[in-house]
Amino acid sequence: MNPQCSRCNKIVYPTEKVNCLDKYWHKGCFSCEVCKMTLNMKNYKGFDKKPYCSQHYPKTSFTSVADTPENLRLMQQSKVQSQVLYKEEFEKNKGKGFSAVADTPEMQRIKKTQDQISNIKYHEEFEKSRMGGEAHPFDNNAAYQPSSPQKGNYEPQPPRSAAAPPASGGGKRYRAVYDYVAADEDEVSFADGDVILDVQQIDEGWMFGRVERTGQQGMLPANYVEAI
Repeated sequence: MNPQCSRCNKIVYPTEKVNCLDKYWHKGCFSCEVCKMTLNMKNYKGFDKKPYCSQHYPKTSFTSVADTPENLRLMQQSKVQSQVLYKEEFEKNKGKGFSAVADTPEMQRIKKTQDQISNIKYHEEFEKSRMGGEAHPFDNNAAYQPSSPQKGNYEPQPPRSAAAPPASGGGKRYRAVYDYVAADEDEVSFADGDVILDVQQIDEGWMFGRVERTGQQGMLPANYVEAI
């Protein structure tokens, strides 16, 4: 049974049939919906299953949305949500669930400790590469202290009791500006802020003095203290 033409609703015979846009047309009825110009399979444009010429083909128009405060707020909120979802998906892909970590005092302390350990390891590696051998381990404040000067020609006579320290009472007063841990038996340890009494200059880099807080006395690096 022959189909009907989609334009004139008359019978379409095979010799004059055009099959296009899921419909059947007479060759003369296959024309533009607007200007009625006769079309063919090479120059037609279909829209909503209707043929159009290039000039009258419907053009899609976009609706502009005003940038009201409410629309701007919704746009910003959508952007934030997209970033959160992206980060959550990224964390899941790494094999870990996404969880927000509160910046508590404990977390700040742990972070600070990790930073100090990283600084200590960095300085150890630097000293090894510079000295060409093993460097002495640093304490927690080593990253912020100047390096101790090398001792000059001053060599106390062993045992320690045989090396007579300078007479007390005639030296100057100094205050420690860094923590220092004694590396040899003839040195003295002190903390930042300690007062050093009876200080006597030994050479350009070393002094001899007594720590007021502990009562211990011995050699100390000159660049770790300042005069009061």
